[in-house]
Amino acid sequence: MPGAVADAAPSRDWRDRLAAIAWPAAVGGLSGALLLLVLLPIAGLLFTSSPRQLLRGLGDPMVAPAIRLTIATTLASIALIVLGGTPLAWLIARRRNRVWSVLETVVQLPVVLPPAVAGVALLLAFGRRGLLGPGLAVFGVGLPLSTAAVVLAQSFVAAPFYVQAAIAAFRRLDTDLVLVARTLGASPPRVFFTVAVPLSWPALAGGAALSWARALGEFGATLMFAGNLTGRTQTLPLAIYSALESDLQTAQSLSIILVAVAFAVLVAIRAGARR
Repeated sequence: MPGAVADAAPSRDWRDRLAAIAWPAAVGGLSGALLLLVLLPIAGLLFTSSPRQLLRGLGDPMVAPAIRLTIATTLASIALIVLGGTPLAWLIARRRNRVWSVLETVVQLPVVLPPAVAGVALLLAFGRRGLLGPGLAVFGVGLPLSTAAVVLAQSFVAAPFYVQAAIAAFRRLDTDLVLVARTLGASPPRVFFTVAVPLSWPALAGGAALSWARALGEFGATLMFAGNLTGRTQTLPLAIYSALESDLQTAQSLSIILVAVAFAVLVAIRAGARR
């Protein structure tokens, strides 16, 4: 018996030494492979053309209208999301029953929907033969292939990012503060505007920034619902899609703009979270 224990000890030591070598190699190899998968495409965007070529790509006639339209529609969509999403998040955060739990899940659904499904859903809701299409047509309103359709598509896919951040922020709010404010005679609207929103402001701002970045990159639902009309519905992602057919340089230049904006948003969100 002592001999068997003695024989097992060197075997165990050998396995431990092998694991000590293999584990760091496996972790480093797998981590490095994924890191390269993320970094190489970004490096391809940044370093396969000279700055002069990238600036020349920005001179394409489609670039300026796409930038203007993207700024206008994303600002409109984030305003719509914040105005409607903040009170909705407050209601969901304050109520803990099954109905509101299901509603919270439904609000998050656009995050996991494929872009094609989002586009079809918007068409069936707001298209000429959709749920609201005939009613809107009575007033001469046709949403598909319009700038308003771009705002709706961006809002549909980006709203969950803000709403979820707002729900989490409101749930972290100290309930005693709300209770004290109500005890002192503050009305529900006053509690919301003077206690809940100011104390949750950093998280709300971070959620709004993330939601805006998602609206900025929206492509699939916009293409299917609003089309790809220069100066009317062609946002930066759609301009990149169009440029790929004729001028890769322009597509690369516009892609770098979106990468830079997305990176800046992430840095700002991380900085806000640290504070």
